[in-house]
Amino acid sequence: MPRRAVRTLVRRHRRGATTTAPDELIVEEPLEIRLDGHLVTTTMRTPGHDFELAAGLCLGDGLLGGATVRGIAYCATGDAVSSAFNVVTVDTGGLAPPVVRRLSGATSSCGLCGSASIEQLVERLSPVVPRASFDLDVLVTVPEWVAAEQELFSRTGSVHAAAAFTETGSVVVREDVGRHNAVDKVVGRLLLDGRLPAASLGLYVSGRASFEIVQKAWAGGFATVVAVSAPTALAVETARTAGITLAGFVRGDRLTLYSPPP
Repeated sequence: MPRRAVRTLVRRHRRGATTTAPDELIVEEPLEIRLDGHLVTTTMRTPGHDFELAAGLCLGDGLLGGATVRGIAYCATGDAVSSAFNVVTVDTGGLAPPVVRRLSGATSSCGLCGSASIEQLVERLSPVVPRASFDLDVLVTVPEWVAAEQELFSRTGSVHAAAAFTETGSVVVREDVGRHNAVDKVVGRLLLDGRLPAASLGLYVSGRASFEIVQKAWAGGFATVVAVSAPTALAVETARTAGITLAGFVRGDRLTLYSPPP
């Protein structure tokens, strides 16, 4: 299987002294995602949990259209080794709608464009009906739970984390160079396990809460999203439209609650 981190020699300077020591760097490689044989997108990611990433991305972007994932495989036209494990095909037996290829990775919207984006989500997604309510004192402890399982971050210091959690701890934790990819991996794992919609779970992200993060949470049925950093204005508007509880700056013993509105 492909490596997720590589070792290299570096020079460290501290208090006037320079030493040579080994260090680990996170691996970043392209992953080509196909749906029923048709190219959807190519995204830079940390190798590992690629099937979850592909399934989660297809669900979050509304590409499945309600179709069931029948199978996922590396390189539908050859063997995994020849494609260096960098091509994944999601199979619905041709039941998913025709693929509209994504021309870019992340989405950034504002103004009328942002309003249109939310309207498109409302057309295909219903407001979330929560099956669990989290005490705010529980939410502030989530980063600590996740940090204990961030194996790649502890080795490299250069990956984001996403996690699905209950009121007693994390259920699924995934790491990736891209926070969107980490979320897709979590959603994809729950999808493949038949655990969506995730209205009884919360979603944690180790960075900011962008519109796309909230969109993916909404598609997965999460009723609660917590982020270490701030949300964007469009993310807050989307969370309020979806009925999602959104908390930012979840650090130490404090957080800021953006949705629902006060």
